[in-house]
Amino acid sequence: MTDPNPLLSQTDQEPKHHQYPSLDDTIEHCIGEYLGWTQLLQATLVSFAWFFDAQQVFISVFTDAEPKWSCNNNTQCNKNINLCHLPKDSWSWDFPKTTSIISEWSLECAGSVITGLPASSFFFGCLVGGFVLATLADSSLGRKKTLVLSSLVMSLTGVLTAVSSNIWVYVMLRFISGFGRATVGTCSLVLATELVGRKWRGNIGIVGFVCFTLGFLSLPFFAFLLEGSSWRLIYLWTSIPSVFYSFLVYFFVRESPRWLFVKGKKEEFAETLISIAAPNNRSSLTQSFFSRCTEWEEVTHETDIYSAMRILLMKKWASRRLAVVMVVGFGVGLIYYGMPLGLGNLSLDLYLSVTLNALSEFPASIFTYLLIGKLDRKVSVLGLCLLSGICSVACVLVRWKGVQIGLELVSFFSACTAFDVVLIFTLELFPTCVRNSAVSMVRQALVLGGVLGPVLVAAGRRRNGLLSYGVFGVTILVCGMFVVFLPETRRRKLCDTMEDEEEKVTASNNNNGVYCA
Repeated sequence: MTDPNPLLSQTDQEPKHHQYPSLDDTIEHCIGEYLGWTQLLQATLVSFAWFFDAQQVFISVFTDAEPKWSCNNNTQCNKNINLCHLPKDSWSWDFPKTTSIISEWSLECAGSVITGLPASSFFFGCLVGGFVLATLADSSLGRKKTLVLSSLVMSLTGVLTAVSSNIWVYVMLRFISGFGRATVGTCSLVLATELVGRKWRGNIGIVGFVCFTLGFLSLPFFAFLLEGSSWRLIYLWTSIPSVFYSFLVYFFVRESPRWLFVKGKKEEFAETLISIAAPNNRSSLTQSFFSRCTEWEEVTHETDIYSAMRILLMKKWASRRLAVVMVVGFGVGLIYYGMPLGLGNLSLDLYLSVTLNALSEFPASIFTYLLIGKLDRKVSVLGLCLLSGICSVACVLVRWKGVQIGLELVSFFSACTAFDVVLIFTLELFPTCVRNSAVSMVRQALVLGGVLGPVLVAAGRRRNGLLSYGVFGVTILVCGMFVVFLPETRRRKLCDTMEDEEEKVTASNNNNGVYCA
């Protein structure tokens, strides 16, 4: 009988036709069915990148907020009048000027474009970085080094941001921070899931989302402790630990074994598997393993975001799907990234409202897990977008604080859930050969919503809340309706190639047959 694992056999002769097990099967055999401590610690350490990522994404909620102010017992001063229409000596900030960039650099009367520019430049940096750095993890640097590079650029720029001398230096540094941050989440997720067996990949992926929520939650905690202190301290408290974290990943985390093998680094591939393998499997990783590793070749097709775009644009059905799902993603991203930044526009306590928004991501993840197997994707996305949009508009029309925070939380919770469902929907809409790149493009559309969100928040702060939350709500309502142009994918088989997918699309168009998506 032929040895089912000839690559790992010490004595059996090789099969005549060198039919070695697949790369997935071999890695699975070496790592083992059970999650070892080495795998768990490394995957958890990698997933913790999401913690620092969330801090830099939402830090502007506190550093760029307009501080509270009071009248100086002057008859010319009225809290209901626009601050810019009052004499300078009739009012004053409730905290020192260094509490926010708005008060320190006297931006209270600057236009919404200027005050919203720092946050917008961060997301624009994410947008540019997503295109420029998209291929590094798959090509020259690998998952680990790309994660370390991205994390270092993001955190070191955060430290430099704390010494910004004016708004323009601040904007430039926020752009660079966003540029570096663009691949942190993607590299962290991919590397963490490739360091464990397939049985544990879903659970390890959830660890990253939990770390992101914890990072979001840490911001109101830091801001509350530093209330009345300089906004620069918030950047230092969040960025310096991230610098040390980057070095921890570099020295203590192994590279993805799959990437190492695909790149021909077979000795490192073997060493990595030995270091993270289950103890009861290490005895089988002998010299025979090393020698046969050099003979084993696997056919791989590296598809980066640029070549994938050419493939997607060549097919009319694929480009149409991508365009539609990106429109939906833009509407969801506008609320997901913009709503937390606009909490200061509502008549609510900023620390409490940010904490509640961060906490709402926990039930959103649970709800997505329960929802995704029971409801159609189109119905789910459409319903969540409608609910989020209606509540977003309603929360600026009502004046009761309890109702207002309730509507805002429902809107943000719905957007968080829609965010997760849209990404899963995108995975199912495209075949394996372009799936990763299609998801990357949809994430870019989500970030584009983050670029425009801060400008709308600043406009709503100066004029009317409808310019922020109203526009958020209408946008997600309109964009969400585009989902009706997409095919349903629930309980449908996933395709691997464009040809397989196109064949099913043609069959479906001809006789309404079942296609895979």
